[in-house]
Amino acid sequence: MAKRTPLLTASGITKSFGPVTIVDNFNLEVYPGEAIALTGRNGAGKSTILRLLIGADRPDEGRIEFEGLRMSETKPEIRRGMATVIDDLDFFPDLSVVEHLDLLARAHGVPDPEAIVDDILEEVQLVPQSGQLPGTLSSGQRRRLALATAFVRPRKLLVLDEPEQRLDVEGVAWLAARLKEERQRGLAIIMASHEPHLVDTVATRTVRLMGPKRQLDDEDADVADADTAADETEDAR
Repeated sequence: MAKRTPLLTASGITKSFGPVTIVDNFNLEVYPGEAIALTGRNGAGKSTILRLLIGADRPDEGRIEFEGLRMSETKPEIRRGMATVIDDLDFFPDLSVVEHLDLLARAHGVPDPEAIVDDILEEVQLVPQSGQLPGTLSSGQRRRLALATAFVRPRKLLVLDEPEQRLDVEGVAWLAARLKEERQRGLAIIMASHEPHLVDTVATRTVRLMGPKRQLDDEDADVADADTAADETEDAR
């Protein structure tokens, strides 16, 4: 059997802010078709880890690689393969919803971008709002638009920070089904979430961030990941 090659690897990453160590010696390997859920209370370091994994922040120690390349969010090879929904996105203020998605699809070389954008708009239930400016949308509609920006482009890895935020029960169910389908088609997913249904439906492995220099990995068979460690703080104490 051929040895599987991880899509993303994090080795011994550590990140501190002042005297507080938020992430300590964190290790992770993510393979195609695998969905990793980071869980834990607020302040556990979930968002910090995600920002490190996508290159938005740099670790104080350790190394992160995507398809063998040292992580940098400015590398075209990495940007082509990674889609993220981390913070509230800064949408182009003068572009409508449909224009924004069309621009992203064309910029990433998507074949038949108009058809893709139309399909995604219908899926995220934003067809009636397609001509509006993003700033006029409700918070839940902006979250759906943020997710649409990831779904409208090519991707090998999808990184999401609490994607269930501001979605209703129906929206969470749709998102869980969509992510499960994508994962089954070979997409790798890393997400931080507090939503049990989303985690149970999508995740193939759950990493619970418990506290300073302590982490539990729910997949007992994954011994290699059991030594992953992360620091947890409350209110940056």
